[in-house]
Amino acid sequence: MAITLIVGLGNPGSHYATTRHNAGFWVIDQIASRYLGSLRQESKFFGEVGRVEILQANVRTSVWLQKPMTFMNRSGQAVAALANYYKIPAEEILVVHDELDFPPGTIRLKQGGGDGKHNGLKDIIAHLGTPQFLRLRVGIGHPGKSGDVTAHVLNPPMLEEKITIEAALIGALEVIPSLVAGAVEKATHKLHSQKRE
Repeated sequence: MAITLIVGLGNPGSHYATTRHNAGFWVIDQIASRYLGSLRQESKFFGEVGRVEILQANVRTSVWLQKPMTFMNRSGQAVAALANYYKIPAEEILVVHDELDFPPGTIRLKQGGGDGKHNGLKDIIAHLGTPQFLRLRVGIGHPGKSGDVTAHVLNPPMLEEKITIEAALIGALEVIPSLVAGAVEKATHKLHSQKRE
């Protein structure tokens, strides 16, 4: 199914802009930049929203971009507001988020599933009433101890990690047109076959 809404998860404010937990925001900003779009604050959607036109196989498709400004654990409020208003089913939503279970530089697509103890995903599932949305999981690595997770996600990646993640995000951007066109299997194969530096 074609993707008509891409949501990047993160926390609002300059204090959090470079932190690992904001990997979803990084991707949305890069998509907007690549396709000459811009986002603006929309209070009824509890976040920054914009639209871009993406060309795939000579077909130009419009897709929504959203960065919830509700803080991570209330992301679902923003996603549901926009999805309900424009009648976008969960299956047409791609949520981009940081992933502790993958090392930096690993990016994977996943359809449905649980929340993986990710507060943003947990709230989106609760508000949409289903986990059946597509996820783009951006690896940020695990600190090793569960007690260190909060500090890990709320701090910037080390320089080497940052370079590795940024290189991987370029690869992720390459599959966005396929996802928007509904070619999820093609996008998954291309993304998952990319070698990590």
